[in-house]
Amino acid sequence: MSLPCSSGGMWCVFQATSDNLNEPEVRNLSPQAARLKFRTQGYSGPTSGFCDGFLQCNLMVLPEQFAQSFEEYCLLNPVSCPLVSHAPTPHGLFEELGHELDLRTDLPLYNIIKSDSVIGQVPDLVRHWHVDLHAFALGCSFTFERALADEGIALRHIEEQKTVPMFRTNIETIRAGPFRGPMVVSMRPIAVADIEKTRAICNEYPHAHGPPIHIGDPKSIGISDLQHPDWGDPVSLKNGEVPVFWGCGVTSHLAVLAASPNIAFSHAPGAMLITDWAENARANHNNQVHHQPTRSSS
Repeated sequence: MSLPCSSGGMWCVFQATSDNLNEPEVRNLSPQAARLKFRTQGYSGPTSGFCDGFLQCNLMVLPEQFAQSFEEYCLLNPVSCPLVSHAPTPHGLFEELGHELDLRTDLPLYNIIKSDSVIGQVPDLVRHWHVDLHAFALGCSFTFERALADEGIALRHIEEQKTVPMFRTNIETIRAGPFRGPMVVSMRPIAVADIEKTRAICNEYPHAHGPPIHIGDPKSIGISDLQHPDWGDPVSLKNGEVPVFWGCGVTSHLAVLAASPNIAFSHAPGAMLITDWAENARANHNNQVHHQPTRSSS
């Protein structure tokens, strides 16, 4: 299984952005305008800060033969793999999540997965797409991070301009078909005085990993050294703070590598799928997973 390097949200080296967009500009973009910019390859960087108030998702695209088992895996492990929507996408369109949203072109950058490795990155998937593909949109930590920041809770990795540290744990996920593996968590230092507030805020976002899965001693979940994350960057832990751990989308990617599909695609690290859905949990159709009918085989 090949995980060549660290990242936020996934693995693989991130390519340089193709232009410099200022924060007010990207915050005020509509999702449709942002996707058009990506579609015309006007930007290939991370989407953190884009389209204020709109839901961003992890993307995983798998051949039809893996779709049922991967959906089951997500539903069995909702903290790590919060499934927002799943649909067969023979032509790349995912209208459930956005007007004229084309998965082949409307993310800044994509990873190509073959067997148990990430083999490269591409700016679009037009020539790689085929009709038996299914798309899965999974919740992203950008959502609860924005909610915490809006309530004045400091996020150390943002303060230090680093990638959030992520760790493999000793907690095994529930297997579904070929999909299996350990739970991966992200860690953020939180002031003791803010713990209950943090828990309450994140509880409102079950589609974005929900509340923390563990607070305090990292060794009890199999993490030996916070200064040596498996992915991402180490961050400082100050007096009066404790390490707080959330479910992490890398869990689903490890499970896909374990399943060794002949081909699969995902977002590149940090280059998320921007939807037309409101980011607020209660606005998202009562937080229900959305499905489009699966094509029947003949």
